[in-house]
Amino acid sequence: MARVYISIGSNIDRQTHVLAALDALQEWFGELDLSPVYESEAVGFVGEPFLNQVVGVDTGLSVAELSARFKQLEAENGRRRDVPKFSGRTLDLDILTYDDLVGQFDGVELPRGEILKNAFVLKPLADVAPNERHPVCGQTYAELWQSYDRDQKLWPVDFDWQGRVISRA
Repeated sequence: MARVYISIGSNIDRQTHVLAALDALQEWFGELDLSPVYESEAVGFVGEPFLNQVVGVDTGLSVAELSARFKQLEAENGRRRDVPKFSGRTLDLDILTYDDLVGQFDGVELPRGEILKNAFVLKPLADVAPNERHPVCGQTYAELWQSYDRDQKLWPVDFDWQGRVISRA
């Protein structure tokens, strides 16, 4: 079994799509390790704020199988691929890490470069896996968050899933 961390993001009908992602992930993987849900400003384009979360799962699926499932789930939730990369989206699922793999695997960069660049990825990853180490730089995600110095704003939001409080503002 591989330990995988997955980023969830949405800035169109945000709550509906994040909930749909969580439901699907639970159906596929069982128990989920969940970060709080954060709201963040759009990065790279002018757009509505995003909801972001990181989920940890254990799976026997390969990187290719995960990627295919995630693309299908995004499509089922109205994700358009015929728009610029930096634009609004209903649902965005990204494999952040897959165990300690480093490199390109079935078209997926591991670990995902956004971990070290974007607060909306690093902060929830540090919340859900503070003592896990980045497979390239060797620092824990908590250490990486402590030293993060880019000017990207994010804040926790009220979010419930299946009657469970996930985060509070």
